Amino acid sequence: MHRCLHAIMHLIEDHAKRADIPVRFAAAKLTEGDTRILEALELDQNEKEMLEHIICQMEAESGMDRAAAIADMRFSFIRQVCSATVVKPGESREHARSAKIDKLLTGKYTAIPAFIGIMGIVFWLTFNVIGAFFQELMAMGVDALSGLADSALTAANVNEVLHSLIIDGIAGGVGSVLSFLPIIVTLFFFLSLLEDSGYIARVAFVMDKLLRKIGLSGRSIVPMLIGFGCTVPGVMATRTLPSERDRKMTILLTPFMSCSAKLPIYAFFAAAFFPKQAALVMIGLYALGIGLGILMALLMKGTAFKGEAVPFVMELPNYRLPGARNVMQLLWDKAKDFLQRAFSVIFIASIVIWFLQTFDFHLNIVADSQDSMLAAAAGIIAPVLKPLGFGDWRMSTALITGFMAKESVVSTLHVLLGTTEMLFTIITPLAASSLLVFCLLYTPCVAAIAAIKREMGWKWAIGVVAGQCAIAWTAAFAVRLIGLALGLN
Repeated sequence: MHRCLHAIMHLIEDHAKRADIPVRFAAAKLTEGDTRILEALELDQNEKEMLEHIICQMEAESGMDRAAAIADMRFSFIRQVCSATVVKPGESREHARSAKIDKLLTGKYTAIPAFIGIMGIVFWLTFNVIGAFFQELMAMGVDALSGLADSALTAANVNEVLHSLIIDGIAGGVGSVLSFLPIIVTLFFFLSLLEDSGYIARVAFVMDKLLRKIGLSGRSIVPMLIGFGCTVPGVMATRTLPSERDRKMTILLTPFMSCSAKLPIYAFFAAAFFPKQAALVMIGLYALGIGLGILMALLMKGTAFKGEAVPFVMELPNYRLPGARNVMQLLWDKAKDFLQRAFSVIFIASIVIWFLQTFDFHLNIVADSQDSMLAAAAGIIAPVLKPLGFGDWRMSTALITGFMAKESVVSTLHVLLGTTEMLFTIITPLAASSLLVFCLLYTPCVAAIAAIKREMGWKWAIGVVAGQCAIAWTAAFAVRLIGLALGLN
């Protein structure tokens, strides 16, 4: 790298003297792509082409892009100066231990496999071992409470409509979502351990080189990681990005990261249709979202968001044991947020869905839910979803309520179907696969759209809704076509 920098200095030496600019400074700024220095030096076309050739050769030799190569040379110089002048009492045990761990977790060839392996273990423990165990206990508790309430209402001879509202509407809707609380708490327990240990900061460092290839810097990984918890704070976290271009691109990519509100959907359908492969299904959905996000970033980089990302420099903290207080605080925040939504948005949605399913337009109680107001409204969009394999009006209704809160998809299905066995009568395993992909990608919830509107305006917010629905339909249709081609059903 130093040889290439000296070649650039030799090429521009006369121009730098005429422009009264230090030649080493000019060479470094040209390598970074500074257009003002390039204009001030007044290089001819042949010299510009030679300059670009030298820089490309430097990138090929170093395996880094031009900004990272310059940063590496600067830090190498700083280390040389410090080693020659600074006297240190001795390396701390914490730093020595962190350096040894980083050889594996941030190594050139081991960082990405280590990250995939760690997240795979987290998902396996969450959805197949610890989280699954506590989910079963929670489901048993909810069923027991619902049974007691049902018996008490029957013994008290409560009006049938009120009885149905409490048991089928409220208990069936809210209770079904509450059973997924252990899954969410378990997942965030492991994520909080990784964050408090210092590993998440390494993920941003490791991902910087990959993100630069799609037009973003390592800073963008933080809002995206937050987006795995909830899209709203993920969008708001982009305010810390110094580049307007990076900020907008990151906001548009955040909906591709599966938020925790989609976990009940994934867990419900994976447990129902793919119980033995539940962890693989979860990993596949997360990987698909990330993969499609990368494709969209490449598309945006070449069209609406041309240019280079801002250089990313950060100091990595030493590894440490996670603090119990920090972990419990994060878990409490996530659980509280989930419960607040369960007893607000989902509570109201469950009552509305029950009402629309129980009555027709003349407010008469219907004997068959297909004659209800809900069936008539959902039947309008059901044909659009029919090519995907889930054109039943009840599935359409669940997806509509998912726009208010993603957890409502599961609660709505419980209200409409009553039992999981009924689900098998309206969709097949292939249709369930297509549905999971659709839920992964279709429009974020109304709160996330409101956050995008605050950051980018109405046009972008409406564009996100339309774009995500189009991408979701296309991806789900592709999954169905592939499944049919393989003879699946």
